[in-house]
Amino acid sequence: MHRSVTLACRSLSRLRNLRVRLTSAMAASSTDTEEPRGGAVTAGIIIIGDEILKGHTQDTNSLFMCRRLRSLGVSVRRVSVVPDEARLIAEEIASLAPRYTYLLTAGGIGPTHDDVTFEGAALAFREQLRPNPELARLVEAHFGTSDPARPEMKLALVPESSVLNYGTDRRSGEPLRYPLVSVRNVYLFPGIPSLLESALDGLQHLFADPRTSFHTRAVFVDADEFSIAPALSRADALFRRCVSLGSYPDWLSNYHRVKLTLDSDSLPRLEEALHYLLENLPPGSVVPLVQDPVARAAEEVYRLAHAGSPLGLKVASALRTIEEALNQFSLSEICVGFNGGKDCTALLHLYHAALQRRAPDCKEKLQALYIRTVSPFPEMERFIQDTIKRYDLQIYTVQGSIREALGDLQSQHPQLQAVLMGTRNTDPYSRSLTPLCPTDPGWPKYMRVNPLLDWSYHDIWEFLRTLYVPYCILYDKGYTSLGSTDNTSKNPALRFVDERGVVKYRPAYKLEKEEDERNSRK
Repeated sequence: MHRSVTLACRSLSRLRNLRVRLTSAMAASSTDTEEPRGGAVTAGIIIIGDEILKGHTQDTNSLFMCRRLRSLGVSVRRVSVVPDEARLIAEEIASLAPRYTYLLTAGGIGPTHDDVTFEGAALAFREQLRPNPELARLVEAHFGTSDPARPEMKLALVPESSVLNYGTDRRSGEPLRYPLVSVRNVYLFPGIPSLLESALDGLQHLFADPRTSFHTRAVFVDADEFSIAPALSRADALFRRCVSLGSYPDWLSNYHRVKLTLDSDSLPRLEEALHYLLENLPPGSVVPLVQDPVARAAEEVYRLAHAGSPLGLKVASALRTIEEALNQFSLSEICVGFNGGKDCTALLHLYHAALQRRAPDCKEKLQALYIRTVSPFPEMERFIQDTIKRYDLQIYTVQGSIREALGDLQSQHPQLQAVLMGTRNTDPYSRSLTPLCPTDPGWPKYMRVNPLLDWSYHDIWEFLRTLYVPYCILYDKGYTSLGSTDNTSKNPALRFVDERGVVKYRPAYKLEKEEDERNSRK
């Protein structure tokens, strides 16, 4: 008996201490409201879940909520992640709720022991959990039980001042079956992404600020952050009260090194800041980046083909070869050889453009053959995976020599009859090839389609970079011809020493003599 009384006293003491801390936190927060630029409605987000903090699950809810709220004119000022502990959830709610117009939580709603968001919200506002009759009826209708001891009824146990918010299904126009619980300005969303997204979309009217629209501009800069930092500092000093300026380095882009973003709810001030920035960045550093060259491939490639330039004439010839192959073979009978190199990257883009123009509504995937080396570069493997997604490829991966690979391909995919190859006539053993030619006797029987035979090294690079086609990042680090890690090194013809005495390598498209292309291959 004495032990039970002692434990009860300790529990009461801890509860009093927690309430004191929560009261203090709310009092401090009430004087610490974060004002957004331009007086926009604000929001905070709390992601709840041990699985997020342990790395077991990737959070996608905060990304969706931030994007959706911003589209509604709401400025999200903070995102935090807390574990499934009622005390910590309560402290976070007590701290953030007074600071923002709305506070949205995601996760911790359900029938199990670790679903304690309702409990945390009640504790934050010093309320009791009470069975909500309306929620209890919904739970009974859905789960077929009204037993208060059943885990399902935990969904009906909410803070006593809770409000039930019924949304509308955006697709059907019908009311959503289950309401969202809110306590004052705190809205308690489920953690399952599909349910959260449906609830937030169905309750947009609760959060939307029709007075506010956010505007964004992006500037892509081919210069490092050190060289543009002075211009950014001056722009921020001039416009920080109305324009948010962000700088984000990108080490994987072939065409820019920094992405700058400008955000504001005032379009005139945004345009003023953008003009100032463009005038003050280093000359020639801003690049007109095409962010989705794949979607515009047919339009841009055929425009280049009709330009009448030396490169345009070669593009037009390559397209005729591809179109001739497509006249002879169906899409299911053709694949394109792709190992991530510069030549086959150019070929893939040409092939995609030809198909895009020929059958713009075609849903059939492009088939590609990847002959994997024994020791590939990790950067190349990553680029290949990115390219598979970018062009929506059906990839067939085989290993061995070209002859062995074609034999495996033939046995595994007998429907294939033709292979597009990125061969140039300057490649070894390629001078006698024609645009369409069958494989040699003794080889697996295929039609080899060679659209790039008359292209030069510089033609490949001019094509890729004119159309902003993504290519393997190794080409920007001194490599000009890529094999495996065992037989490939940086090209010494691109080596230079900078003003600080540091050895560096120019990108592959800066190579002056084409005959030096393969002098780094063993």
